[in-house]
Amino acid sequence: MKKIAWSLAAILVLFIVIFGWWLFSRPMRGTTGSVSTNFHWLGPNDKIVVDGFDDPKVQGVACHISRAQTGGMKGALGVAEDASDASIACRQIGPIQFLADFKDGEQVFDEKRSLVFKSLQVVRFFDRQRNVLVYVSYSDRVLTGSPKNSISTVPIMGWQAPH
Repeated sequence: MKKIAWSLAAILVLFIVIFGWWLFSRPMRGTTGSVSTNFHWLGPNDKIVVDGFDDPKVQGVACHISRAQTGGMKGALGVAEDASDASIACRQIGPIQFLADFKDGEQVFDEKRSLVFKSLQVVRFFDRQRNVLVYVSYSDRVLTGSPKNSISTVPIMGWQAPH
C-alpha cells in the first residue's frame, strides 16, 4: 500500500512540474478578452481568447491574435490539444521604426497549443516592393502542420502626431 501511495505522489509531483513548466514557458503578452463557446460541467468552458502583442523588432506595430482554447478537465490540467484555428490583425499604432535587422519569415510570436507537439506561430515578412509588413499566423506540429492560416498586412506610412 505504501508503494502505491509513493507512486501516486511521484506521479502528482511529476504532473505539477510539467504543468508548471508548460504554464510559465508561455510567452508574456496581454490578454484583451475572451468569449465562451462551449459549456463544460467540469473545468473551464471552451473559449476564444484574444491576446495583444507588439512586434519585438518593429516599433509602432501592434498585433492581436484570436485563438480557440479548449476547456473541460483536459484544458484545466493543461493536457488538451487546442484547435489550429487562429486569426490575426496587425496595425500601425505610431511611427514605424525598425529596432533591429530581421529576415523574412522570422518568428515574432509563438505559443504551445498542446503539452508537447503543437504550437501556434506568427512570422513576419517585409514586402519591399509595396513597403508593407506582412504577418502570417499558422499552427505546426512536430510531424504534420495545418494549412489553416491567417494574414494581416501593415502598410508603412508617415505618422502624424495627435494634436
